[in-house]
Amino acid sequence: MKIAIACDHAGFPLKACVLEAVRAAGHGPIDLGTDSDEPVDFPDLTLKLGHAIQNGDAERGIIICGSGIGACIAANKMKGIWASICHDTYSAAQGVVHDNMNVLCLGGRVIGPELVKVLVPAFLGARYFGTEKGGERYARRVNKIIKMENDKGM
Repeated sequence: MKIAIACDHAGFPLKACVLEAVRAAGHGPIDLGTDSDEPVDFPDLTLKLGHAIQNGDAERGIIICGSGIGACIAANKMKGIWASICHDTYSAAQGVVHDNMNVLCLGGRVIGPELVKVLVPAFLGARYFGTEKGGERYARRVNKIIKMENDKGM
């Protein structure tokens, strides 16, 4: 898979480790920046990552900001972007398996390189079960979320 990677200045110190973990898992990273610890606004980088997925340039994405929370909120404002902050392997995989999550949000000031080395493969190695026999309940739930997204919560 092609995996879009983006971060703000607070996530920058962890970005190299994320890029390496994506490569080690056998996937192709697309580095969307930032490229230094100079202050930038995480919504701008989140938008780049979201567009890469929306346009089909990447299948999934990983965004890193200070806590992971701001980038997660911003990402979920974009149609078709299903993001969650995950700092444990169960959530990183289960978010894909049950909920069709396509963006992993990480807190660069919360986790370190050793946790990245297990979170990224958990996220990238998971597949959504909603399209498989026996996964009807996942599809039903995800379809309800899609309806909410299309109705804009109204």
